[in-house]
Amino acid sequence: MMYLENNYENKVALVLEGGAMRGLYTAGVLDVFMENDIKADTILGVSAGALFGINYKSKQIGRALRYNLKYAHNKRYMGLYSLITTGDVMNRDFCFNKLVYDLDPLDFDTFDNSDVKFYAVVTNVETGKAEYIEISDAKRDMEYLRASGSMPFVSNLVEIAGNKYLDGAVADPIPFKKALDMGYKKIIVVQTRPVDFIKTKSRLPFGFIYKKYPEFVKTAQKAYINYNETLDLIKKYENEGKIIVLRPSEKIKMRRVEKNLNKLQAIYDVGVKDCNNNLLKIKEYIDK
Repeated sequence: MMYLENNYENKVALVLEGGAMRGLYTAGVLDVFMENDIKADTILGVSAGALFGINYKSKQIGRALRYNLKYAHNKRYMGLYSLITTGDVMNRDFCFNKLVYDLDPLDFDTFDNSDVKFYAVVTNVETGKAEYIEISDAKRDMEYLRASGSMPFVSNLVEIAGNKYLDGAVADPIPFKKALDMGYKKIIVVQTRPVDFIKTKSRLPFGFIYKKYPEFVKTAQKAYINYNETLDLIKKYENEGKIIVLRPSEKIKMRRVEKNLNKLQAIYDVGVKDCNNNLLKIKEYIDK
């Protein structure tokens, strides 16, 4: 009951799903939030939800869209070249060094001084369980952000403080239950799949590639069940009027590492449109 003692039930939690480049939908939503001074007290972000969600805490409208459009075709950003040369589809040096410090810097001071609590979800490969890492010092905790978005099969394990991590979406793709467990009553969920999406069982060879980590394999093989159960729970709370859910109103076929600039812009624009269409509803929900 520690969370309730902190009076979290009277505050707003923002839950951000991952989804690789579909996460630009979330970036569009968050830009509208910032433009309209929509305030959340805590963010629970997983994978792309964490990597794009940091711009809300640093108050940088447009940053996520800007650098993704600018560097989408840069072989040093993310893609096959990075995978072949480094073992990571998302280039560590480019994405978590040059980009955030030099090319399109994250506003570290604003991030660190913000009173918004920010949690990045990671999957502990040895236990197979989700961990929720509070990111309070962006420079210090950058590796946890990288771990949250490190997709299996196309990423090296991320080792931090003796633990090995991969994409948080394996263990908890939409950390809605965590927000409930923390005691939040006002929760806004941003999904990156349309309302009729149902996840099917993965055919990827988790058991072969990650045989040294049996708990991770068990979690990965049951991930589709966990995902669909979470969707059902979200829809239940949504239908009861207890939460707000934003999800793409249009279907745009996206690859995980999408290079088509028109598609990147389009999914962002849908996020902007959907959020604007629900803006009054969101404000009334937060203020009630």
